[in-house]
Amino acid sequence: MEGTESSGGTSSSVVADWSLVFWTLCSVILPVLITLWCSFQRSRRQVLIRDIFRKSKHDWHYTDLFGQPSYCCVCAQHILQGAFCNCCGLRVSEGCLKKADQLFLCKEIMMRGNGGAHSSMPHHWIRGNVPLCSCCMVCRQQCGTQPKLCDYRCVWCQYTVHDECMMDCLKTEECTLGEFRDLIIPPYYLSTINQMRKDKRTNYEKVVPYCRKHWMPVIILANTRSGNNMGETLLGEFKILLNPVQVFDLSKIAPAKALQLCTLLPCNAVRVLVCGGDGTVGWVLDAIDEMKIKGQERYIPQVAILPLGTGNDLSNTLGWGAGYAGEVPVEQILQNVMEADGIKLDRWKVQVTNKGYYNLRKPKVFTMNNYFSIGPDALMALNFHAHREKTPSLFSSRIINKAVYFFYGTKDCLVQECKDLNKKVELELDGERIELPNLEGIIVLNIGYWGGGCRLWEGMGDEPYPLARHDDGLLEVVGVHGSFHCAQIQVKLANPVRLGQAHTVRLILKSSKMPMQVDGEPWAQGPCTVTITHKTHALMLYHSGEQTDDEASSMSEQDHVREQTDEDV
Repeated sequence: MEGTESSGGTSSSVVADWSLVFWTLCSVILPVLITLWCSFQRSRRQVLIRDIFRKSKHDWHYTDLFGQPSYCCVCAQHILQGAFCNCCGLRVSEGCLKKADQLFLCKEIMMRGNGGAHSSMPHHWIRGNVPLCSCCMVCRQQCGTQPKLCDYRCVWCQYTVHDECMMDCLKTEECTLGEFRDLIIPPYYLSTINQMRKDKRTNYEKVVPYCRKHWMPVIILANTRSGNNMGETLLGEFKILLNPVQVFDLSKIAPAKALQLCTLLPCNAVRVLVCGGDGTVGWVLDAIDEMKIKGQERYIPQVAILPLGTGNDLSNTLGWGAGYAGEVPVEQILQNVMEADGIKLDRWKVQVTNKGYYNLRKPKVFTMNNYFSIGPDALMALNFHAHREKTPSLFSSRIINKAVYFFYGTKDCLVQECKDLNKKVELELDGERIELPNLEGIIVLNIGYWGGGCRLWEGMGDEPYPLARHDDGLLEVVGVHGSFHCAQIQVKLANPVRLGQAHTVRLILKSSKMPMQVDGEPWAQGPCTVTITHKTHALMLYHSGEQTDDEASSMSEQDHVREQTDEDV
């Protein structure tokens, strides 16, 4: 009996041990299998979604969380995540994506029929997800107030209508293209142009929509890699308000190719809005110079700026601000572009010729819009550029970029790598040699702002000086004593060393290697001769919005100097 009981106890303990092993394995393997299965389903779902996106006529984008209460345009259910169209604003759940692609048409950039010069088109209504605080075009009451899929919005004129106010006549009524009709390229215009090209006719000026005298179509050129990475969001918002054919992503298409759209539009009427930093603006202006070389001068557009970069000194000079972070609605930006005034901007040729008897290299040639410098600010730009090349992911914020600049500026205050610059260089202004005091840097200015918002030529504003302009064919040349002096000038505690104004600047680096920069593009340069001469003018747009205190005081000081000059005369 005892043997039987012991053998029974042994077998039951073995069974318990195996049971423990089994359930342990299950507790480990089962979550792994579930995770693998979910991962497989997710990847499979993503492949299907990408396939739908690729074949669709809509500009679908997927989001994990909508920024406002949203409802599926197919099943009318409330959704937190799903897909939205960047062109027509359609919003659908993931499960209804394929059905929505079949049911709803997107914005047509060109009408299917042959439209004439005085053609029109009906409204294109989309139900639900109307903008917040929008009003019904019939009863003038607020739309979209009910927590469900309700009310209509036209994807062209952006007018909204209540469900109960929607009448049959509105479905066939002519669309006026709304508030921004003067900026939009209508689909029927492109249809007419397409037909004229087939007939080998090029008198596009006769095909002006609605016979409007003030039609000024705008082209949006956005660099999604600039500054704080807001370009992607702006692309979608501009596609909603305008014809998607007018909006270009410069990371996918070069400015020279995008600007060929100007040749299909009336002469001297097109405006271009560049969304990016000063480097992006220079890129676009170079493409416009190429149009001049091709004999397309009559199609040259005027250029406005939406500043997305770090410095944005050119944008600041032309009244578009020091940086954009989404604080101004896109509608207001387009309104500013319509109201902006045309001005000219000097562009300069910077030629760098290396020294040496056996130097067979061609001179380096740059185009300057903002400024050229040699010394501590160029050294900061060079260090910043090298650091960004190593770890580009760290430089996605304007604040971080300025913090890195501050770090290298502080370092140079202690090291003083550019000291005794006056012993290493010779400076000539319009052929006249200038005796240099003890300096660490020389800056040649074309615009009013420098170093991320500092009016360098004015300094503290307590001394009379010739007026600085960006369209007078003159350069302003100043010197600085070092990084600490630059910082003092930026907070208006010191004045720069004003060396003079000139039409031509020549700088000779006699010995050693020094940092140089043109419009924020730095490099280390050995002995050379730098010659700066006038190249051409660019047609820009100036926004005369609200002035800052600094700008108002600077303008009053310049007016005072002008009055004194007039009295002397």
